[in-house]
Amino acid sequence: MRIALDCRYVRVDRHDGISRYTVGLVGALAKVADGHELVLLVSEPGQLAHLPDLPSHRVSAPTSAREPLVARQVRALAPDVVFSPMQTMGSWGRTYPLVLTLHDLIYYRNRTPPPEFALPIRALWRLFHLAWWPQRALLNRADAVVTVSETTAGLIAEHRLTRRPVTVVPNAPDPLPDLPRHDRTPALVYMGSFMPYKNVATLAAAMGSLPDHELHLMSRVGDAERARLTALAHGGRLVFHDGVSDEEYHGALRAATALVSASRDEGFGIPLVEAMGLGTPVVVSDIPVFREVGGDAAAYVAPDDVAGFVRAVRELDDPDVWAARSAASRERAARYSWEASARVLLALLERVARAR
Repeated sequence: MRIALDCRYVRVDRHDGISRYTVGLVGALAKVADGHELVLLVSEPGQLAHLPDLPSHRVSAPTSAREPLVARQVRALAPDVVFSPMQTMGSWGRTYPLVLTLHDLIYYRNRTPPPEFALPIRALWRLFHLAWWPQRALLNRADAVVTVSETTAGLIAEHRLTRRPVTVVPNAPDPLPDLPRHDRTPALVYMGSFMPYKNVATLAAAMGSLPDHELHLMSRVGDAERARLTALAHGGRLVFHDGVSDEEYHGALRAATALVSASRDEGFGIPLVEAMGLGTPVVVSDIPVFREVGGDAAAYVAPDDVAGFVRAVRELDDPDVWAARSAASRERAARYSWEASARVLLALLERVARAR
């Protein structure tokens, strides 16, 4: 069976969530898809540096005006099935089964588009999320739909977004060397953007009551947001890293008291499994998808409960409590791996191909 994998969302510089999801799944599929021929669809040569050594075919970029007709380029490969890690892959004129991915429904509840997009794309993004029917039109073009969590699968069903079968293929942490943890420090780590729904303000406000801790904000941040969060901290210690390498991030997690997040909405929560896999406890907002990912290992606080975050962090000052949470975190994270997710995806692709 020839499987074409849409790798055009792999970022050449630094992974975002969809880029990392693509690389993780494709790398694992290359190990488990014995007897199948995998072909990578890329839009620029630099993407191949992040992918396994497999046959590749260059097609137009997903942001190109040619995207609605990209199927005309793909069908020349005569694939038995095509998988895309997004739901927007063009399908007009396709002659092959197609599996699309919807990661989350965040932007129906949080209207601000990602700031890195160009203005025309941000405008279209906002318009797209004003009604449900555009999403239905995209998903129903596929033969099957993938999503990353049971929480999002439930929302897809609740809003009747597709008539197609929906399969959960979870995110997973990247494999890491089994290095010893560093001596625990009073550091709290936040990994994520500063979009409004991420609600970093709650974390900053909690730091005023945690003078013996410091909040490490790992991602790039603008000057205005930096000043706003610093003011909210009321003298609490904030450390702005403005972007870190994977090695620096994992090193910070290995030394941290906890990973923290007050997000109001997520599709999965990859920082949770990254931290838990390293034995770092997590203190996070009480939202359904975090409950799904963190289970009994995490501590949960209402997103706007500043005092609740302070109490949850203080509980970890007890060495016995921290050790128990650390062990539970490792056990919980072991449920997620790219190989397990790739096997679920491969079984789906085989079913879809056979059905055609």
